[in-house]
Amino acid sequence: MLIAEGITKNINGLNILKGVSLEVGTAEVISIVGSSGAGKSTLLHILGTLDEPSSGKLLISGKNPFALKEKTLAAFRNQHLGFVFQFHQLLPEFTALENIALPALISGKNQTDAFAAAMSLLDRFSLKERAQHKPNELSGGEQQRIAVARAMINQPSLIFADEPSGNLDTTNANALHQLFFELREEHRQSFVIVTHNQEFAHMADRCLRMQDGLFI
Repeated sequence: MLIAEGITKNINGLNILKGVSLEVGTAEVISIVGSSGAGKSTLLHILGTLDEPSSGKLLISGKNPFALKEKTLAAFRNQHLGFVFQFHQLLPEFTALENIALPALISGKNQTDAFAAAMSLLDRFSLKERAQHKPNELSGGEQQRIAVARAMINQPSLIFADEPSGNLDTTNANALHQLFFELREEHRQSFVIVTHNQEFAHMADRCLRMQDGLFI
Protein backbone atom coordinates (compact mmCIF):
# COMPACT_ATOMS: atom_id res chain seq x y z
CA MET A 1 0.00 0.00 0.00
CA LEU A 2 2.74 2.47 1.01
CA ILE A 3 6.52 2.22 1.02
CA ALA A 4 8.73 5.03 2.33
CA GLU A 5 12.52 4.69 2.25
CA GLY A 6 15.08 7.05 3.75
CA ILE A 7 12.75 10.04 4.10
CA THR A 8 14.56 13.18 5.23
CA LYS A 9 13.30 16.72 5.75
CA ASN A 10 15.50 19.75 6.30
CA ILE A 11 13.88 23.05 7.27
CA ASN A 12 16.03 26.15 7.73
CA GLY A 13 19.09 24.03 8.36
CA LEU A 14 17.36 21.76 10.87
CA ASN A 15 17.14 18.02 10.21
CA ILE A 16 13.51 17.34 11.13
CA LEU A 17 13.50 13.82 9.62
CA LYS A 18 16.74 11.86 9.41
CA GLY A 19 16.08 8.92 7.10
CA VAL A 20 12.73 7.42 8.06
CA SER A 21 11.57 4.18 6.42
CA LEU A 22 8.11 2.65 6.73
CA GLU A 23 5.85 0.14 5.00
CA VAL A 24 2.07 0.08 5.37
CA GLY A 25 0.11 -2.99 4.32
CA THR A 26 -3.49 -3.29 3.16
CA ALA A 27 -6.05 -2.92 5.98
CA GLU A 28 -3.28 -2.14 8.50
CA VAL A 29 -3.63 0.37 11.33
CA ILE A 30 -0.33 1.95 12.35
CA SER A 31 0.04 4.41 15.19
CA ILE A 32 2.97 6.80 15.57
CA VAL A 33 3.83 8.19 18.99
CA GLY A 34 6.56 10.41 20.38
CA SER A 35 7.18 13.70 22.10
CA SER A 36 6.36 17.05 20.52
CA GLY A 37 8.99 18.01 17.97
CA ALA A 38 9.94 14.41 17.19
CA GLY A 39 8.90 14.83 13.55
CA LYS A 40 5.60 12.93 13.61
CA SER A 41 3.40 15.51 11.88
CA THR A 42 6.12 16.37 9.37
CA LEU A 43 6.35 12.70 8.42
CA LEU A 44 2.58 12.38 8.16
CA HIS A 45 2.37 15.38 5.83
CA ILE A 46 5.04 13.86 3.55
CA LEU A 47 3.41 10.41 3.54
CA GLY A 48 0.12 12.12 2.68
CA THR A 49 1.82 14.09 -0.15
CA LEU A 50 0.99 17.43 1.50
CA ASP A 51 4.72 18.19 1.68
CA GLU A 52 7.78 16.92 -0.20
CA PRO A 53 10.79 15.27 1.45
CA SER A 54 14.27 16.70 1.10
CA SER A 55 15.39 13.23 0.02
CA GLY A 56 14.15 9.65 0.06
CA LYS A 57 11.56 7.64 -1.84
CA LEU A 58 7.79 7.34 -1.41
CA LEU A 59 5.57 4.89 -3.28
CA ILE A 60 1.79 4.72 -2.81
CA SER A 61 0.10 1.82 -4.58
CA GLY A 62 3.26 1.50 -6.65
CA LYS A 63 3.31 5.16 -7.76
CA ASN A 64 5.76 7.89 -6.91
CA PRO A 65 3.37 10.76 -6.14
CA PHE A 66 6.09 13.39 -6.28
CA ALA A 67 6.80 12.53 -9.92
CA LEU A 68 3.27 13.64 -10.83
CA LYS A 69 2.43 17.11 -12.05
CA GLU A 70 0.69 19.30 -9.47
CA LYS A 71 -2.80 18.92 -10.93
CA THR A 72 -2.41 15.15 -11.32
CA LEU A 73 -1.07 14.86 -7.78
CA ALA A 74 -4.05 16.81 -6.42
CA ALA A 75 -6.41 14.42 -8.22
CA PHE A 76 -4.47 11.39 -6.94
CA ARG A 77 -4.61 12.72 -3.38
CA ASN A 78 -8.34 13.43 -3.66
CA GLN A 79 -9.17 9.97 -4.97
CA HIS A 80 -6.81 7.72 -3.00
CA LEU A 81 -5.97 9.46 0.30
CA GLY A 82 -8.06 10.69 3.22
CA PHE A 83 -7.06 13.12 5.97
CA VAL A 84 -8.34 13.71 9.51
CA PHE A 85 -6.73 16.44 11.60
CA GLN A 86 -6.85 17.39 15.29
CA PHE A 87 -8.84 20.49 14.41
CA HIS A 88 -11.58 19.16 12.17
CA GLN A 89 -11.10 21.95 9.57
CA LEU A 90 -14.73 21.89 8.48
CA LEU A 91 -15.82 24.83 6.36
CA PRO A 92 -17.96 26.96 8.70
CA GLU A 93 -20.32 28.30 6.02
CA PHE A 94 -21.27 24.80 4.80
CA THR A 95 -23.63 22.28 6.39
CA ALA A 96 -22.46 18.89 7.62
CA LEU A 97 -23.84 17.32 4.45
CA GLU A 98 -22.05 19.83 2.22
CA ASN A 99 -18.74 19.45 4.08
CA ILE A 100 -18.80 15.69 3.60
CA ALA A 101 -19.82 15.88 -0.06
CA LEU A 102 -17.16 18.44 -1.02
CA PRO A 103 -14.29 16.03 -1.89
CA ALA A 104 -16.67 13.98 -4.05
CA LEU A 105 -17.80 17.10 -5.90
CA ILE A 106 -14.18 18.14 -6.41
CA SER A 107 -13.42 14.70 -7.87
CA GLY A 108 -16.12 15.23 -10.51
CA LYS A 109 -19.00 13.23 -9.05
CA ASN A 110 -22.38 14.75 -9.91
CA GLN A 111 -24.22 16.58 -7.16
CA THR A 112 -26.99 14.00 -6.76
CA ASP A 113 -24.56 11.12 -6.27
CA ALA A 114 -22.21 13.13 -4.04
CA PHE A 115 -24.98 14.18 -1.67
CA ALA A 116 -26.45 10.67 -1.65
CA ALA A 117 -23.06 9.25 -0.66
CA ALA A 118 -22.65 11.94 2.00
CA MET A 119 -26.09 11.21 3.46
CA SER A 120 -25.26 7.51 3.56
CA LEU A 121 -22.14 8.29 5.60
CA LEU A 122 -24.12 10.54 7.92
CA ASP A 123 -26.49 7.65 8.50
CA ARG A 124 -23.55 5.25 9.06
CA PHE A 125 -22.09 7.62 11.65
CA SER A 126 -25.49 8.16 13.36
CA LEU A 127 -25.55 11.83 12.32
CA LYS A 128 -28.33 11.86 9.75
CA GLU A 129 -30.38 14.30 11.82
CA ARG A 130 -27.42 16.72 11.75
CA ALA A 131 -27.23 16.91 7.94
CA GLN A 132 -28.32 20.54 7.70
CA HIS A 133 -26.43 21.77 10.76
CA LYS A 134 -23.35 23.94 10.35
CA PRO A 135 -20.16 23.15 12.29
CA ASN A 136 -20.84 25.71 15.04
CA GLU A 137 -24.11 23.90 15.74
CA LEU A 138 -22.37 20.57 16.33
CA SER A 139 -20.54 19.19 19.35
CA GLY A 140 -16.81 18.49 19.19
CA GLY A 141 -17.40 14.76 18.81
CA GLU A 142 -19.94 15.34 16.05
CA GLN A 143 -17.60 17.70 14.20
CA GLN A 144 -14.80 15.14 14.26
CA ARG A 145 -17.09 12.37 13.02
CA ILE A 146 -18.13 14.68 10.17
CA ALA A 147 -14.41 15.17 9.41
CA VAL A 148 -13.91 11.38 9.30
CA ALA A 149 -16.94 11.01 7.01
CA ARG A 150 -15.47 13.68 4.72
CA ALA A 151 -12.20 11.72 4.61
CA MET A 152 -14.18 8.59 3.68
CA ILE A 153 -16.40 10.02 0.91
CA ASN A 154 -14.14 9.01 -2.00
CA GLN A 155 -13.41 5.59 -0.46
CA PRO A 156 -9.65 6.17 -0.18
CA SER A 157 -7.37 3.20 0.32
CA LEU A 158 -5.18 5.05 2.84
CA ILE A 159 -6.23 7.47 5.59
CA PHE A 160 -3.88 9.70 7.60
CA ALA A 161 -4.94 11.12 10.96
CA ASP A 162 -2.99 13.66 13.03
CA GLU A 163 -4.08 13.66 16.69
CA PRO A 164 -7.71 13.00 15.64
CA SER A 165 -8.97 12.69 19.22
CA GLY A 166 -6.71 15.31 20.78
CA ASN A 167 -9.55 17.76 21.44
CA LEU A 168 -12.18 15.20 22.48
CA ASP A 169 -13.29 14.03 25.90
CA THR A 170 -12.70 10.40 26.85
CA THR A 171 -16.12 9.16 25.74
CA ASN A 172 -15.97 10.81 22.31
CA ALA A 173 -12.32 9.85 21.87
CA ASN A 174 -13.05 6.19 22.55
CA ALA A 175 -16.00 6.26 20.13
CA LEU A 176 -13.80 7.78 17.42
CA HIS A 177 -11.06 5.22 17.99
CA GLN A 178 -13.55 2.37 17.70
CA LEU A 179 -14.90 3.90 14.50
CA PHE A 180 -11.47 3.70 12.83
CA PHE A 181 -11.25 -0.03 13.50
CA GLU A 182 -14.81 -0.62 12.31
CA LEU A 183 -14.03 1.19 9.05
CA ARG A 184 -10.88 -0.85 8.59
CA GLU A 185 -12.85 -4.08 8.93
CA GLU A 186 -15.69 -2.91 6.67
CA HIS A 187 -13.67 -1.34 3.86
CA ARG A 188 -10.15 -2.87 4.12
CA GLN A 189 -8.63 0.58 4.42
CA SER A 190 -5.25 1.36 5.94
CA PHE A 191 -4.71 4.02 8.61
CA VAL A 192 -1.58 5.87 9.73
CA ILE A 193 -2.41 7.74 12.93
CA VAL A 194 -0.27 10.15 14.96
CA THR A 195 -1.52 10.20 18.54
CA HIS A 196 -0.56 11.01 22.12
CA ASN A 197 -3.28 8.65 23.38
CA GLN A 198 -1.27 5.67 24.57
CA GLU A 199 -4.29 3.36 24.94
CA PHE A 200 -5.36 4.03 21.38
CA ALA A 201 -1.78 3.77 20.10
CA HIS A 202 -1.43 0.26 21.47
CA MET A 203 -4.73 -0.86 19.93
CA ALA A 204 -3.09 -0.47 16.50
CA ASP A 205 -1.55 -3.37 14.59
CA ARG A 206 1.81 -1.67 15.05
CA CYS A 207 2.84 1.18 17.31
CA LEU A 208 5.95 3.06 16.15
CA ARG A 209 7.82 5.54 18.35
CA MET A 210 9.63 8.57 16.94
CA GLN A 211 12.44 10.44 18.60
CA ASP A 212 14.60 13.18 17.07
CA GLY A 213 13.42 12.49 13.53
CA LEU A 214 13.83 8.70 13.58
CA PHE A 215 11.90 5.61 14.60
CA ILE A 216 13.46 4.03 17.67
